[in-house]
Amino acid sequence: MVAVAVISDVHANLEALEAVLEEVGGMELYCLGDLVDYGAEPNEVIEELRLRGTKCVLGNHDVAAITGDTSQFNARAAMSSQWTGRRLTGDSIGFIEGLPSELRLTLGEVGVYFTHGSPDDRLWEYVDPRTHTDLFGYYLDKVDAQVIGLGHTHVPYVWREAGRAVFNPGSVGQPRDGDRRAAYALLSAEGGEVEVEIRRVEYDYAKAAGKIRGAGLPERFAVRLEEGT
Repeated sequence: MVAVAVISDVHANLEALEAVLEEVGGMELYCLGDLVDYGAEPNEVIEELRLRGTKCVLGNHDVAAITGDTSQFNARAAMSSQWTGRRLTGDSIGFIEGLPSELRLTLGEVGVYFTHGSPDDRLWEYVDPRTHTDLFGYYLDKVDAQVIGLGHTHVPYVWREAGRAVFNPGSVGQPRDGDRRAAYALLSAEGGEVEVEIRRVEYDYAKAAGKIRGAGLPERFAVRLEEGT
């Protein structure tokens, strides 16, 4: 069996990221975008992922932070993005600029495709099983993969059919499914069969929320960590 860990939507939450990294240990790690915004430690998160050798794709918040284009964000998100953009170091900007919008890998005999939004809109489309299940077969055929991993929604799920799977690992740094624990996924394959397991990790959310408040970022982002919504 071969396995990798998959994370997404870290959103500058260093406490949550460190807790997940401790749990996954030396496993190969992939991140499905949105390394920054909302949280108070964007450079620290990027450095941690870089040093860990994490293979990342680009998220919409990553793009906004380095371009300054917040036209598709609400007022709070735009404020956070602008705050982040002013604080990113040259090394952090260079790291984000080098990220691809999609990744492909072969896990055992299984073809896997990763992106942030969807195969149709890699940055911005929100894929929810309640509205997109009838498109999952189309997505898998379009990218010629047995497994697709998506981020962006901050809500974990796993869809399986006929040996194929579409999943979202949920959010490390800002969960929105009512569970404030950091989320990630274990993706494993053996003999052409694939398994996806969503896991949750406790972390010091109060410390992360305190850093958001201390930075003067919108209160809502601290409350989200406390409530998991």
